[in-house]
Amino acid sequence: MNVFGIFPRKAFMRFLLAALTAAALSFQPAYANDAAAKRIVSVGGAVTEILYALGLQDRIVGVDSTSLYPRDALATKANVGYMRQLSPEGVLGLNPDLILAIEGSGPAPTLDVLRQAKVPLTIVPDRFTEDGLINKIKIIAREMKVEARGECLASAVAADLAAIKEIRSHIDRKSRIMFVMSLLDGRAMAAGRNTAANEIIALAGGTNAIDGYDGYKTIGEEAIVAAKPDVILAMQRGKDSLSADAVFANPAFKLTPASAKKSFIAMDGLYLLGFGPRTAAAAHDLASDLYPSLDKQSEHWTSRVAATDCRTR
Repeated sequence: MNVFGIFPRKAFMRFLLAALTAAALSFQPAYANDAAAKRIVSVGGAVTEILYALGLQDRIVGVDSTSLYPRDALATKANVGYMRQLSPEGVLGLNPDLILAIEGSGPAPTLDVLRQAKVPLTIVPDRFTEDGLINKIKIIAREMKVEARGECLASAVAADLAAIKEIRSHIDRKSRIMFVMSLLDGRAMAAGRNTAANEIIALAGGTNAIDGYDGYKTIGEEAIVAAKPDVILAMQRGKDSLSADAVFANPAFKLTPASAKKSFIAMDGLYLLGFGPRTAAAAHDLASDLYPSLDKQSEHWTSRVAATDCRTR
């Protein structure tokens, strides 16, 4: 029998939320508010990456499906699902004493249940700026009560960002770059302002060819041609990766400067857009692909993050 034949939909959803809350409360762990968390659920690839860089991987009991780096995160930790489609049971069933979730995690009803279960839940701001990246590291370190390690990692990231800024100063002409998330039926979903793609392009010394809107939107052929991108940037994501052949077979992209030079760059999605500890390294790699003439300036590049062990501070 269709349950909505007995209960109105809204009433049933309220009933379901109440049931989930009751179930969540049964999982409520005992913890000391002033003690360092020992059982963490990490939601968000950058959050997990930062926790590993701080040497806290042994405290992680669960991660979400975007936690692709380091590789052993998903291989050795419980998977609580996609960050925007979390279930209360999946998270609370791990008996965490702290949940660290990147901004944008959800859905909202799940977050409500987690809060009602009185498990500490910290939403980590996700700002795609240099200051936002540094702040993200410090917030996570503070929540984990390893502030000295956080300062160490933040300093290493800041040094890498400063080195990238110096490399950028030698760029004479900035390339116009279009980040394409997907291409379907001749229409491209491209990154505008206030996106991770926009900011990594800027960090690498490029100019976003799309500047007429915020976020990611689908654009038509006229907009693609008018953007005049010199380079197409995309994510590597296994069998769903966008290929250069697919892009440049599109009639609109055929009319761009990028097509004339077959300029197409694809990079790992979390590395490129995650805004975690490796972001400066990703910007360096992107800049090297965009501007081969920078080889002399970047040949001595050494990531301070890669060279500094902050895990025992």
